[in-house]
Amino acid sequence: MIPRKRLDIGWTDLLYGIKHCLWPQSRKAVETRLEQLWSDKDASLVCLSVRSGFDALLHTLNFPAGTEILVSAVTIRGMIRVIEAHGLVPIPIDLDFTRLAVRPESMAKGVTTRTRAILVAHLFGSRMPMEPILRFAQAHSLVVMEDCAQAYVGDRYHGHPQSDISLFSFGPIKTATALAGGFLCFRDPSLRNAVRRYQDQWPISNRLLFLVRICKYAVLVLLSYRVTYSIFIAVCRLLNANHDQIIASSVRGFPGDRFFAKIRQRPSSAVLALLERRLRRFDQAKIAERKALAERAIALMPSLRRPGDRACEHTYWVFPILHEHPEQLMAYVWEQGFDATQGGSSLYVIPPPAARPEMRAVEAEQVFEQLLYLPIYVGVSVHDLEKLAKVCLSNPICPVAG
Repeated sequence: MIPRKRLDIGWTDLLYGIKHCLWPQSRKAVETRLEQLWSDKDASLVCLSVRSGFDALLHTLNFPAGTEILVSAVTIRGMIRVIEAHGLVPIPIDLDFTRLAVRPESMAKGVTTRTRAILVAHLFGSRMPMEPILRFAQAHSLVVMEDCAQAYVGDRYHGHPQSDISLFSFGPIKTATALAGGFLCFRDPSLRNAVRRYQDQWPISNRLLFLVRICKYAVLVLLSYRVTYSIFIAVCRLLNANHDQIIASSVRGFPGDRFFAKIRQRPSSAVLALLERRLRRFDQAKIAERKALAERAIALMPSLRRPGDRACEHTYWVFPILHEHPEQLMAYVWEQGFDATQGGSSLYVIPPPAARPEMRAVEAEQVFEQLLYLPIYVGVSVHDLEKLAKVCLSNPICPVAG
């Protein structure tokens, strides 16, 4: 079976990370080099994860309890967990899924006198236009936070220059992953310095635990080869285990209890060293290759409904489609040797607060129920891509076009 995704990290990267777990560099020196690599204007802050940096940011902003934050309606649960832990109220803003952009009318309906900030997440490798959001934020005196975790493309984009804070993730399933680590990029250096002072109070994460993490993901890299993945699937079936759930649980950033104790740490020297290597060796050609492969898939399957088919910028970090019966299609695609999934990430649709039921993100809910992620990524051959297209378009269970 063809795996659903291949982690964007190589064996030499994993060995490099292991080396620095056992023989660490000066943590401060690596941190300084990293932040200068990202920005030469004292505008960036490296952190253990985006959730870590976001938690430190909200502590520093110190909004009064009950303050509302407008949030694009589809995001990861961890970000909402952080917002609510600070006594703040996330207000979902519905999306236009053809463009993967927040709807202006939903922003206008969501804002109140209690609103102090807006957080928008670029989805699936696309990038929504920030100018309408920035104009809206300026009119309502809102802090603009831009979540670029799924939209990293190297030095081509480090966040919109007018966004107050841009967030980038290098967690396990992200582009150029270092298996941990994130960046916050600030428009106001004084805010960055204040967030740093707070983050510097946190303990440094354990290098040996990062070593264990590297070894775990080395196993997942090994499973990303077709032969080993097919054996894994066969064993799961023999044991009557759900391989989809096993994989989904294995790539969660902070599983189990003590979520805030886990995120409120600074990255170790080993995390920083591996992150520096990944950024310095980033290959822009891989983004172009990924985009070309996705565009070929689109040409082979023109009847597929896709979120973001009119997005102004898209590099296809993942390849989701929309289907009336995604679970049935997924089962059929599995039978044909392609590991599609409905749970491509920890995304979910934010429910509205009880006091504001009118902010229910109806379009997001409807689209989210129809999502299915196809295994289309760099490493999938043209032959396999053509076979996948035939499988999807000849599906006898239910037609692809909706």
